[in-house]
Amino acid sequence: MNEYLKNLNRIEFVVTLACTGRCKHCQNGDPVHTAEHIDADAAVRAIQRICKHYKIETLMTFGGEPLLFPGVVFAIHKAGADMGIRKRQVITNGYFSKRHDRIEEVVKCLEKSGVNELLLSVDAFHQETIPLEPVLVFAECAVRAGIPMELSPAWLVSREDQNPYNIRTREVIGAFAPLQIPVGQGNVIFPSGNALKYLKGYFDENTTASSPYEEDPRDIRSLSFSANGDVLDGNVYQTDILDIIRTYKVTE
Repeated sequence: MNEYLKNLNRIEFVVTLACTGRCKHCQNGDPVHTAEHIDADAAVRAIQRICKHYKIETLMTFGGEPLLFPGVVFAIHKAGADMGIRKRQVITNGYFSKRHDRIEEVVKCLEKSGVNELLLSVDAFHQETIPLEPVLVFAECAVRAGIPMELSPAWLVSREDQNPYNIRTREVIGAFAPLQIPVGQGNVIFPSGNALKYLKGYFDENTTASSPYEEDPRDIRSLSFSANGDVLDGNVYQTDILDIIRTYKVTE
């Protein structure tokens, strides 16, 4: 439909910018206190429309903390499963409720909706403001439900660096050892948002860094929907997603 999106194989939804954490490394900056979230019906419709024209391999929801709006997450991933998207991922900090029964209920619904990978953000930064106990309960429930999961820590400077944050991150990871959850590569913190404000001393001022998440505008492989419906150069609440894709162009 559009030469710039001929290799499109991934859809992402920023479900909300609202978050239960106040992390020093957050790329979004200070937490947003908002009830704004992507509209479930609009998201489902977009998934269905895109999948009729593209072979989408991966669907991801994240935030903010996406499980503050679990119904939206369930609807998105059910649509992805129905449309045959192979990998259906949620990035979460695991903290959206202190009630054990509510946590278990949400995890069961994640499994039923077709989520087949959880990336659990646990590290020194998240656990400065997020209590570990409910996150452990969430992880235990996910293991019992059989949802594949890995811990996804944020590392400062490098995964090998022995700064105090990384040392604390290894301690936090150790708390999950009895659950035998694999530890993924996670990510090395990029100097943007809160990281520039609170962790500036750890970055080399003479080095020009580029975001590892930045897409080539001439070869869009991942469509990322913002919580307000923005995607590419349009808004899915105002314009059909296929029209947004068709009219996308790169300005010189």
